[in-house]
Amino acid sequence: MFSHSLDFVCSKCILPDFQAESKENALHLLAEHAAHIHSSIDHSEIFEILRERENLGSTGIGNGLAIPHGKLNGLDRMLIIVARSRKGVPFNAVDNRDVHIIFLLIAPGDAATTYLKVLARVSRLLKRPGVYEAIMEAESAEAIAHIIEEADGRP
Repeated sequence: MFSHSLDFVCSKCILPDFQAESKENALHLLAEHAAHIHSSIDHSEIFEILRERENLGSTGIGNGLAIPHGKLNGLDRMLIIVARSRKGVPFNAVDNRDVHIIFLLIAPGDAATTYLKVLARVSRLLKRPGVYEAIMEAESAEAIAHIIEEADGRP
């Protein structure tokens, strides 16, 4: 187990009842929430970073999952937001299915290695058997955090 655990996830970073009507709307709402959590960042700057990344190709990786991500200069630590949409969000995913779980990752501009390792770790975590289902069935943000911690191999 390498040292880049998902301890960047905080309880206020989990949105268990995410309501978004489209990919654009989802990115906007996630950027607003990130700016609310981390007051030193501007939501419009995050939104633009996410939109530019999506223009390269959808971060909807299939099977109901999306991992929008980007790097932001001036950020002092990795920021991860987990959003669960029971209804699903049309996200232009690779399999054309709606997305139900979104992991937003925003990394400091100079954190290339950590950023790539955390991105890979989130992707692996979401592909583990039962994790997607457990997150979808969780009753609260705290329960989702616990599922992520357990799946990530932490006590």
